[in-house]
Amino acid sequence: MEFPKLPPHSGSVLSVVDMHTGGEPLRIILSGFPEVKGDTILAKRRYVREHLDHLRKVLMFEPRGHYDMYGALLVKSELAEADLGILFMHNEGYSTMCGHAVIALGRFAVDYGLIKEPTSPETQINIHCPCGLVKAFTQYSNGITGAVRFLSVPAFAFATDVSVSVPGYKSITVDISYGGALYAFVSAEKFGLDVNKSKTRDLVDAATAVSDAVKSQVKLHHPVSEDLAFLYGTILTDGKDGYSEEPTTNVCVFADAQVDRSPTGSGVTARIALQYHKGLIALNQTRSFQSGATGSVFTGTAVEETMCGDFRAVVVEVRGHAHYSGVASFTQESDDPLSGGFLLR
Repeated sequence: MEFPKLPPHSGSVLSVVDMHTGGEPLRIILSGFPEVKGDTILAKRRYVREHLDHLRKVLMFEPRGHYDMYGALLVKSELAEADLGILFMHNEGYSTMCGHAVIALGRFAVDYGLIKEPTSPETQINIHCPCGLVKAFTQYSNGITGAVRFLSVPAFAFATDVSVSVPGYKSITVDISYGGALYAFVSAEKFGLDVNKSKTRDLVDAATAVSDAVKSQVKLHHPVSEDLAFLYGTILTDGKDGYSEEPTTNVCVFADAQVDRSPTGSGVTARIALQYHKGLIALNQTRSFQSGATGSVFTGTAVEETMCGDFRAVVVEVRGHAHYSGVASFTQESDDPLSGGFLLR
């Protein structure tokens, strides 16, 4: 059977490669986006948000995407050492860091020739994210890519044992930690829930209530840029924060009640930083983190002490594996009233 050409359409064609990391999707945009202006990666993030947000909705929303779709847009970096710059997008807007995306981009950059001379057994890819430069290392042998590990930007515990008022639960104590984005952490048991067994909707409702409470009751800041000083989401855990060789499970609910299917790379980074801050894990001790949604696993290791402004911080190594799911070219028809995208909740 001969496959048809692109159907009649108006406007540009948006070409993508789809991947997933531990079940969490990543739609990498190859072409069709106009030039993204700005002298820095954070300026480009603001430009896309202010001028090109309609294209985020075209690619992330139905009928081409879905409520929990995630995307990555390649842009030019101002850093000489960066191999690529990247902007992340989701159902609400644009995040500052995404570990599952970095893991996928580590394979993609090698497989699609963005790294001219790959090396074995690993190829290094410097990825400039809005939160800073992230160094990824992709397993590579005989032309085949494999697992990817990355070294995070400085990660730190922002605040511990913070009491917030959550409707229906009075006061709940949470921790807030940064792993390229700020997350609130709380054991699901405080809501009578289990991250492995409870209904996803119940976990989403609890996590969203925590996020809303923190956003309204806690003043957040970041020593590098105020663009990074926002709560990205809440991660519900199984409460097993002390070091163990057994995996600890969590579920991340971020952006507009979006559920991460993976263990969450930036969340693993932030959770390792939090555990290190509390003395629950030592340098070079590796922990496994499991997704309560899919059972997929990332590992995290605090590998180096550092500083981020006045915060004592650590560099965290996160490891996982991404897989390809397909390629696509998306079009729009001028008489399609739903071509701009829509979401169902």
